[in-house]
Amino acid sequence: MSRLLIRNARLVNEGQEFDADVLVANGRIEKIASSIQDCNAPVAIDAQGHWLLPGMIDDQVHFREPGAPEKGSFYSESRAAVAGGITSFMDMPNTNPATLNLEALADKKRRAALHSVANYGFHFGVSNDNLDTVAALDPCEVAGVKVFMGASTGNMLVDDPRILERLFAEVPTILLAHCEHTPSILANEQRLRERFGDHIPAVAHPLIRDAEACYRSSSFAVELAKRHGTRLHVLHLTSKRELELFEDKPLADKRITAEVCLHHLLFDDRDYHRLGHQIKCNPAIKTRADRDALRQALLSDRLDVIGSDHAPHTWAQKQLGYREAPSGLPLVQHALPALLELVADGHLPLTTLVAKTSHRVADLFAIPDRGYLREGYWADLVLIQPEPEGKPVSSQPILGRCGWTPFAERSFRHSVSTTLVSGHLAWYNGRVVDSCQGLPLHFLR
Repeated sequence: MSRLLIRNARLVNEGQEFDADVLVANGRIEKIASSIQDCNAPVAIDAQGHWLLPGMIDDQVHFREPGAPEKGSFYSESRAAVAGGITSFMDMPNTNPATLNLEALADKKRRAALHSVANYGFHFGVSNDNLDTVAALDPCEVAGVKVFMGASTGNMLVDDPRILERLFAEVPTILLAHCEHTPSILANEQRLRERFGDHIPAVAHPLIRDAEACYRSSSFAVELAKRHGTRLHVLHLTSKRELELFEDKPLADKRITAEVCLHHLLFDDRDYHRLGHQIKCNPAIKTRADRDALRQALLSDRLDVIGSDHAPHTWAQKQLGYREAPSGLPLVQHALPALLELVADGHLPLTTLVAKTSHRVADLFAIPDRGYLREGYWADLVLIQPEPEGKPVSSQPILGRCGWTPFAERSFRHSVSTTLVSGHLAWYNGRVVDSCQGLPLHFLR
């Protein structure tokens, strides 16, 4: 598609809201003006009454390719993502095989180039055996380097202090950390097993993966980063106590940053009674007080970005007992509509939401020409339609491979009407445009 015109939109960008037309040409935003005439655009969209946002850039997804086709793939999960207003994603390395070498990284890039309708980037993994490879990485070839500093599966748990010291000293780019203290978790689980045997209830999950386990690991990561001058990004904060580890100042002035995920902003421990293992995830969804503190920290800039941590599992797997039911939940298809509930309820200004899902993510990962509504930037755009009566989630098919959502009983007061990825329609009139092809993200470091 060479040219497309969006008329009468309400743009939300860089702390401002204003009415304008937007002309897209050759994949990029060519012009933003109060009125654009005689532009010879074969496609024109009347966006009267709609917000126009830069597409969400999701810094943390698990699209399950390669290795778990029953849970997801770049094809299925990217289609769900554009329906939820996500135009770019960064995929995590704990696939099968894990992204622990350059061959696995190249394979993921090849697969995404063939099948993803959203733009894509990839985090590189750390194990106890690949530090030489990590140290030699080209920072422009990966979104970041991911370390699991807590209970994990496979060969990706790194908890040897000597290896962590070397990693924090030698990593050549931004280091992303999953922080949970494994000995604390194991001790908590043993106590719960003594009480419940093999029938630990889902509501006990935040008692096992508790705030103390998170704080002990996060504080250790921050200590290492300060000692070595590491550019550290701590993923999915879940507790009020952890917030004290992070500074309330502009992103440009930080070397240690933090992410919060949408499910930790929207659910709390009261929801386990209703949803059970559907919302079992690591780190765990915790108390209402923790949830409220996370929301407040977005306003104070202690939390820098919002991600999804989309991690689908099959419905059958989620019906298993506590020890067998895997952690993680599917979220990308309803990402922006769900987050916009925080705006509708007055918890978060719309401009702040846009900053945390688009602007700051592009800044943090040094992604050029994306994340903002600016002339010359790639046209990664999302039109948001108000739904005053609420639009039931059940009214729309689930596009992700797992086929379910924890929001099944919810209605949202906003919906994604149109998504453009690099200037091409990716979601339009309630359908994915499969001819859209996402582009690789670039990282200027």
